[in-house]
Formats: sequence, structure tokens, C-alpha cells
Amino acid sequence: MEQSSNWILQEGVQMDPKVAEDVARMACALKSLDIFFSMLREEEETPDDLRQTVQDGLDAMARLFR
Repeated sequence: MEQSSNWILQEGVQMDPKVAEDVARMACALKSLDIFFSMLREEEETPDDLRQTVQDGLDAMARLFR
């Protein structure tokens, strides 16, 4: 059975379909981390460098996927 992906590459981004699938899985994990750290932010216990790392990953993901 073929799976469909909710992740669509930005216009002009070219990537092997298998690589794109793996990157999309990493993007999902990063989104999960973002949600987790958003909850921690409410408690103000998340280190700033960790917040910036997660944000950098989300920014990179936005450059690849719509």
C-alpha cells in the first residue's frame, strides 16, 4: 500500500522521494518537540539555547516544505 504524505516540498525544492520522506519524518519529530517545548515555556524552564535550536529547525523545515 502506498502512503501519501501531508508534506509538500516548496516550489523549486528538488529532493529524492525517499529522502523527502525521511526529512518529513524528522520534521514531524521536530514539530512534536516544538509542542513539548511550548508547554515547558509556560513553566519558564526551557533553556534559551534549546528554544533557539528548535526554532532554527522549524525555520529550516519551512524553507523545505509548504
